[in-house]
Amino acid sequence: MEKENKSFTATIEVSNSPQHVFNHITNGVAKWWGGKDLEGSSKKLDDEFIIHHPGAHYSKQKLVEIVPNKKVVWLVTESTLDWLQKDKHEWKNTKMIFEIIAKGDKTILHFTHEGLVPEKECYALCHRGWNTVIKNYLFNYISEGKAHFK
Repeated sequence: MEKENKSFTATIEVSNSPQHVFNHITNGVAKWWGGKDLEGSSKKLDDEFIIHHPGAHYSKQKLVEIVPNKKVVWLVTESTLDWLQKDKHEWKNTKMIFEIIAKGDKTILHFTHEGLVPEKECYALCHRGWNTVIKNYLFNYISEGKAHFK
């Protein structure tokens, strides 16, 4: 039986408009992911930004698809996860996809790290990390305006 190739996903629901959610994803990346270790921008097509936590994580993302208030897609063009043993560049050519769906007076944000699959060495730690980043840091930033990073 063939193993199903499942990319990491996380979903949150907030009491904010799709526009509010979209703006917080694109305009505030440093507040919910990266902090002072973020350089660059993610506001318009082809924008690039780097997150670099020296000795642990380096990744360069390019904004490759943007549909206002509905979707944001980042392509990881460079990546080094220093703590990996086999392939430190596992994130390269993976995509981070944010799908924004209006649901009554609430908004659903569905996040997929396409290519981050259980077969990857980093999956277990990245699974925990993304759950924290999306379900705590981003959720709190969108719903309460609380930045995790100053």
